[in-house]
Amino acid sequence: MDDLGGRIALVTGSATGLGRSVAVKLAERGADVIVNYSRSASEAEETADLCRTSGAQVEVVQANVADVDGCRTLADAAQRRGRLDILVNNAGITRHARDHSDLDALSKADFMDTYEVNVVGPYLMLQATKPLLGAAYKSTGRASTVLNTSSIAGVKGIGSSVAYAASKGALNTMTLSLARALAPAIRVNAICPGFIGTRWFKDTMAAEAFEDTLRSVEALTPLGVASGPDDIADTALFFLSDAARHVTGELLLVDAGMHLGKGRP
Repeated sequence: MDDLGGRIALVTGSATGLGRSVAVKLAERGADVIVNYSRSASEAEETADLCRTSGAQVEVVQANVADVDGCRTLADAAQRRGRLDILVNNAGITRHARDHSDLDALSKADFMDTYEVNVVGPYLMLQATKPLLGAAYKSTGRASTVLNTSSIAGVKGIGSSVAYAASKGALNTMTLSLARALAPAIRVNAICPGFIGTRWFKDTMAAEAFEDTLRSVEALTPLGVASGPDDIADTALFFLSDAARHVTGELLLVDAGMHLGKGRP
């Protein structure tokens, strides 16, 4: 399927994990892709190569989305293409402090760092790319689309830390505000994944502990599965395609039903 042919997409934090899966699927659907990374240069190039196998034109850009200049650097990459049709605000960080009752586990700096990337970063990216997204709307008559990667943590107040959950809750609210403010030229939505079996989790635990986590997630979700990046990316592509042309201001949980809890048999 080549339904996104001719479109320009920018995916922040796309060197690995969910960002990589979204970038590759965009390329498979015909879009040209700007791949972004902050530190993982070799992995970003791997993402780019995967996108190129679908015939996409790809540019790899190192930039920190928490920095105004970094966001402008990414916008400049899109400017060289003349417009931007799709922006995926996927870059994110956390500070691991899973005992939410331990109020000494997080410092002010932990909160500020988390908010800078997870909340301020998406805002700065939209600030930098709004003219380009608007230009795409004017030239095609089709709303440009922005997708924010949020989390079940922002809905349920759970997850790796209080700071992370709070930042994703703020991102959800900002999604609603901007969806209203930027219509009709730009659609703004968010996906709220639950567990995703990526390096995000693997790097924080031993291999055996990670496998135990997978089994635990499968036992806790009504659908009985632990999601991988491609599972979440498929939903992301719905929002980024014309199938969602009448959808804006939506916060969608993509968690195999984790938010429901698992009832008794």
